[in-house]
Order: sequence, then C-alpha cells, then structure tokens
Amino acid sequence: MTRFFEPKLFRYTALAAVALLAALATRLPELVVLAAPFALVPALAVLLSRAPSVSVSVQLERDRALEGEDLDVTVMLRIDRPADRLDVLLELPAGVSLADGHDPLTIRAARGRRSLVFRVRCDRWGAYKLGRIRLRARDPFALLRWEQTADCRVPLKVYPSEEAVRDLLRPIETQVYSGNHVSRQKSEGIEFADLRPFVPGDRVRRVNWRASARRGELWVNEHHAERNADVVLFLDSFAEIGVPGASTLDLALRAAGTLTARYLRQKDRVGFVTFGGTLNWLLPATGAVQLYRIVDALLDTQIRLNYVWRDIDVLPRRSLPPQALVLALSPLLHPRGADALLDLRGRGFDLVLVEISPLPFAPIAKSAAAETAQRIWRLRREALRGRFERAGVPVAVWDNERSLAAALEEVSAFRRHARLSRV
Repeated sequence: MTRFFEPKLFRYTALAAVALLAALATRLPELVVLAAPFALVPALAVLLSRAPSVSVSVQLERDRALEGEDLDVTVMLRIDRPADRLDVLLELPAGVSLADGHDPLTIRAARGRRSLVFRVRCDRWGAYKLGRIRLRARDPFALLRWEQTADCRVPLKVYPSEEAVRDLLRPIETQVYSGNHVSRQKSEGIEFADLRPFVPGDRVRRVNWRASARRGELWVNEHHAERNADVVLFLDSFAEIGVPGASTLDLALRAAGTLTARYLRQKDRVGFVTFGGTLNWLLPATGAVQLYRIVDALLDTQIRLNYVWRDIDVLPRRSLPPQALVLALSPLLHPRGADALLDLRGRGFDLVLVEISPLPFAPIAKSAAAETAQRIWRLRREALRGRFERAGVPVAVWDNERSLAAALEEVSAFRRHARLSRV
C-alpha cells in the first residue's frame, strides 16, 4: 500500500512548531508543555503505525446475465496485517449500478479472511469487466492513510432482454432437415396435403378408408413434410442515432437477440451477419452453442468508421446460404447498407426489412430551417422505403413505442397479401 499524510498531521505539526517558537520568544516554559501533545501524537502515528497487508480476489455469481437482472459480486479479502479501519470500493462501469447496500463499505480489518458482497444491477447490454477494487486504510489517530488498487477484473456479459413475440415470420423455402415449418413438398408428415390412388409400396396406415369406400378403390393420404429453415439476421451497423442505452443500435440488438432465441427454439438454423465498417458473419447452425455465439457477436457489434472496406458494397456469396430467409434490421441511415439489401433482393433472397425508426431519437427542430430539413429527410426516407416495396421487400417500421410483435405481424400481412395477388 502507498502511504499518504492526512492534512490533520500537518496542522498538528504546525501547531506544535508555533507553540515552540512562542515559548522561545516569550521565554515561557509553560508553552512547551502546551506544544508537547501536538508534537507527540504525529510522532507516535508515524513511528508506530504500520501499513496494512491485504490480498484481494473477486468472484461473480455468474458470468452471464440479462438486462435488468441483479447479481452478487463477492470481494474476498485476506488480511495478513490488520488495520483499524478499511474502506473497500468496487468500481462499477457505465451500464452497471449498485442495486442494494453501500459502495464503498467500511469494515474493521482484523487478521484473517473476510468476504464482502455487493449487489449490482445490469442496466444495459454489453461486455463488461468487474472487479477493480480500491482499498483505503487509516491509522487510529486518522493522521495517516494507505491506499491500494487491486485489478481483479473478471468478464461479465449482459445480454439484451427479449421482446414479446408471439408469431415468427415463416420462410418461403424450407431446408431438408426436420423442423416445425410445413413444407410445400409432399412427404412424411402430419399436415394433410392431398389424395392419390394407391400404388404398390404404400403403407396401409396411409390408406384413406372413407375415400376408398366412396370411390371403390384404394386411395392414400399425402402430407406436407415438416422441415426447418435457414434464417440469417442481417444487422446494419454503419450508423446509429441516439445515446448509449437508448439508440437505434440498442433496439436492433434487442430484436436480434429475441429473434435468434425464438428461431433456435423451433429447430431452425440461424446465422448472423453484421455489415458496417467491417463485415462479420456466422454461418447458420442450431443448438444452444449457436445461440451463445450469436449473442457474443451481438455484444461485439459497434458502430465503426464507415470508410473501412469501402470497396465492399455487397455481401459475399458464402456468407448467406441459398433459400435462406434474410431478416434485416436497419435504421436506413447509410446508403451502403440499403444498397447491400437491395442487392440481396436482386440475387433472389427472401428478404424482410424491419426498419429501426430513428425519428424518436432525432433532435427537436428549433427553427424553421431545421424543421424544413427534417421534413426533407423524412421524404427521402419514404422514397427509400418505396424502393424496397417496389422490389417486393416487405418493410415494417419499428420504434421503442411499438412492440416487435406488431412489426412482424405487419410483415406477415404483407407477405400473405402478396402471395394472394400472385395467385
């Protein structure tokens, strides 16, 4: 520990010096007796006080949590040389706050082991490191203090909270593996598709006896196969608007986490693509491991300078599997993100766009010129949205005042209407 002198020590020393000088000037020995306590106490504090010896370690209740959850941070102290009073401060990064109790805590540091528990709350998603501890001890006279900083940080990942979603978007094309989607192909399944005459090799349990009795010959049932789908979440990270904790990027990541968990629960293969200053992607896969991979990739997503990789305006072929449902989450603030999505539609992908509306995060216009500029900006956004709709891309606008389920239902209604129109 590093030793520091408190201001009180200097005041005592100054009083003792003044009293001694006064005794010499006035030749009064009584003033020496008056100055003795002011000189004796600092001398004893400096000579007798010893620096405490404390070892620190930190343990988290768990290394993963959701937004809004509380968890315990245990600070374990091993005190080899005691202190009369010890202050323990747990430094908390922005996005994590103290949920209950006091920080710092003051204890009597007797020799031995001691455990202190801090209850913290995860206010915002992100990757954090908790465990930077500051220690401060004082001598019994409160004239000296010792300070020590222990860097015992351990990683903590806070995942975005899930939105309430009732029904997910159904892909147009399914894959070859079994799942929960009713395929257009006829095969083994439970959803009735059609009737056909019996041919050698058909199983007896597939015979429709009522239809056979009515027609005088054997007829069998055909069913739609239950297949899974490939879903790729496309995250436009070229630009954002808002402040940390309340921005278009926060909404997009919360929606991406919700959709990833829900699609994986129904046995679909889910992939992830983030397109911004850099291009990163995860190929579609299933299972809990894929969920953690995607969520970890979400936590690493940041808005980067968009001059990086300026020669890449489209996504590589290998980043998206064929016949995949591409669910894009974009605020449509940068033309390169919009052009990449239109290119995907032109290459035949089943594209759905959920526009993260930046309007609630835009500053309030305080002049006529600013109001005119915002009106032109909104008209340009409507024109861009019209380009997607003319390309056959369903667009749903989502902000923090609406639920994600309402936006997805709007897309589903558009797809149903478009399918009926083609028929």
